[in-house]
Amino acid sequence: MPMSVWKSLKGYSRKHERLADLFTLLAAVLFFGTLYLVTAFYAPILGWLKTDTVIHVPIAVIVVVLNIALIYFCLDIGAARFSQEEERCFHTFKGRRAGSGSIGAMFNNWLHHMEQVGRKHR
Repeated sequence: MPMSVWKSLKGYSRKHERLADLFTLLAAVLFFGTLYLVTAFYAPILGWLKTDTVIHVPIAVIVVVLNIALIYFCLDIGAARFSQEEERCFHTFKGRRAGSGSIGAMFNNWLHHMEQVGRKHR
């Protein structure tokens, strides 16, 4: 997709949160639906792959790659409502950098970090 179309699509999903929610739900349905179909039809799929390996395996690989790309595409559109290009808000919290040996201090730093992130996204 051209970059201008992609930016306008992400901008549209930022303005219409219901559309972004729909794409996030669609990504979850695709992921769990794929898992269900593969586990439910494992034997027929394996039989189909064994009938003509040279042709069917590349087709299966292409289908899997396209499915993963579609899931990421839907997640990217769904997550567009949270991102602002000019605003950076997710940083490493102090407990990972500070090397403090106390678990209580690390938890306190993490809690403070999560409160700061929550304030920026309200």
